[in-house]
Amino acid sequence: MRVIHFLLLSLFSLSINAQETSQNFAKKTTLTDVQLKRWSHLDLEKDSIPGMSVDKAYTELLKNKKGVKVIVAVVDSGVDIDHEDLKSVIWTNPKEIPNNGKDDDKNGYADDVHGWNFLGKSNNENLEMVRILKKADDGTEVYKKALADYTREYKDALDSKENADVVLNADKMVRDFLKKDNYTLSELKDMPSVKFELYDSKRIMLSYATQKGATFHDDLQDFKESVYDRIDYNLNKDFSPRKLVGDNPDDINDKKYGNNVVYSKDRKDSLHGTHVAGIIAQVRNNGLGGDGVAENVEIMPVRAVPNGDEYDKDIALAIRYAVDNGAKVINGSFGKDYSPHAQWVYDAIKYAESKDVLIVHAAGNDSKNIDTEPNFPSDEVDGKEIADNLLTIGALNYQYGSKIIAAFSNYGKMNVDVYAPGVKIYATVPGNKYKYLQGTSMAAPNAAGVAALVRSYYPNLKAAQVKHILMESGTPINLEVIVDEKKMSVPFSEASASGKIVNAYNALKMAEEMSTKMKNNPKL
Repeated sequence: MRVIHFLLLSLFSLSINAQETSQNFAKKTTLTDVQLKRWSHLDLEKDSIPGMSVDKAYTELLKNKKGVKVIVAVVDSGVDIDHEDLKSVIWTNPKEIPNNGKDDDKNGYADDVHGWNFLGKSNNENLEMVRILKKADDGTEVYKKALADYTREYKDALDSKENADVVLNADKMVRDFLKKDNYTLSELKDMPSVKFELYDSKRIMLSYATQKGATFHDDLQDFKESVYDRIDYNLNKDFSPRKLVGDNPDDINDKKYGNNVVYSKDRKDSLHGTHVAGIIAQVRNNGLGGDGVAENVEIMPVRAVPNGDEYDKDIALAIRYAVDNGAKVINGSFGKDYSPHAQWVYDAIKYAESKDVLIVHAAGNDSKNIDTEPNFPSDEVDGKEIADNLLTIGALNYQYGSKIIAAFSNYGKMNVDVYAPGVKIYATVPGNKYKYLQGTSMAAPNAAGVAALVRSYYPNLKAAQVKHILMESGTPINLEVIVDEKKMSVPFSEASASGKIVNAYNALKMAEEMSTKMKNNPKL
């Protein structure tokens, strides 16, 4: 997993003329705290912020309407199901008797009351390239590419560690001098510089704290963990954690593994999945944290994504589990560069299509064109789409203009379908807390929430129709935009298949029209 990782013509859409409106949008470069916490729900035309028009949809279209319950599976690192803003929306298996040690519903998973954990007690993992190198099949082109990528990434990781250690050492010197761990920015500014080493540490921490803001202590801890985890676990060829799971990850028929605890052993390690679940379904208008995109949903946690790259087997079985247990939308905020058992995942995607289940997948955070450099899983094999139920989402920034596509987001005219908000998204994290995170991992659940809304209020529409509705009803952006780390500029229309950003209001309007036509003409 990389974190910090469409059937009809357009019936109508909200047109934005960039030449006429860019000056107005450019005026609003700073968001208030209230706006920032829910910018993804705002409206480009009304608020000058490229959100998904969720508030407008609820106010103008959904008031006094009732939808059906939709189960949304979150295939991720696990979900804190006891979170104050999520516990009321967690799926419960109606056919399972809790804690009796039996598989009451005969689905192959005993006591799966709230979902399933395909990782068991395991959490930290290698990247897929490392697993390829450990098999030592050095005669293949895949091995050679993996070795080249590993060599480059390991060097980058060591450079990152060197940079991290400078900040961490400075932080330690400041903490030792002030004799407190959670010192404030004000205390840092007032700290006397009695010797050069202390002056230098103060300067480094002032720069870091000013950049990160009030949460700089938490950000520094996250920075430390991400840098050290990459060396100690993700890129460590001597680290072999799969034995904690107890299965053979190269045997798709070895299915009896994992457990029913749908969050990680250390619950904080399910931060990513808990955040994703919150974006989709944290309770609206309850005065807690942020607001989820969708009402009338239940979150089904399926833990299959470690701190490292996910296994193809786990993802394939997680998709099948979600499908077989009633999910109509699956969110997949994960991805990787190598997929040795990609066919297992392709088969699972096609299985989901056969059962009318939509999969919403993050495009990835490597600033690359995934038409030429793949991000797995995808629905493309040898240039051909294998199924019509996978929707791939790129990430938006909250500022309208040439930088509207998040700097980290992957892009691609063929393999990114549409964009959704993915920078500074505020949602639930373990321990009844809330946090801003960013990534295409956050953009995907924003889009999945809109898909769940459409499936809730228009349940006669099929998964493929919902996919195309989100693409075709989106807001077109008529701008030249920067798409990668090389600062390459292209028309927004060339950065994805649709050339649009998800718009909940438009999607529901289009769904209404399509649903009515289908009811009036069942042969459609």
